[in-house]
Amino acid sequence: MNKFLFVGVGGFLGSMARYAVGGAVGRMRAGWTFPLETLLINVSGCIVIGLLAGLSESRGIFSGNTRAFLFVGLLGGYTTFSTFGYESFQLLRDGQWSSAALSTGLHIVLGIGGVWAGHAAAGMVR
Repeated sequence: MNKFLFVGVGGFLGSMARYAVGGAVGRMRAGWTFPLETLLINVSGCIVIGLLAGLSESRGIFSGNTRAFLFVGLLGGYTTFSTFGYESFQLLRDGQWSSAALSTGLHIVLGIGGVWAGHAAAGMVR
């Protein structure tokens, strides 16, 4: 039960951070149509998960609850793209190039396809 609480608190804080960062960037972009907020949130989340994972792997400094709070909760609430980036990095680092390519392709194609399918389904609701 403890891990659920750590994940929940982390997710709450990560979601609030995403909202705050997105709002701040949105106010600064002055009419651009490019989704800069999402890009900056996703890239910053990837930098943070890379840093924390590197510290965890090299120094073993995070307990199970701390890892759950940081990786699943905080960063999951901030952006799940960071997890995708880290998992893809692990595949590439381990020489699993085809799995990395397949995972990346499936995330992009099925993700965009899922949005299309959901949007189409919403159009059928009366």
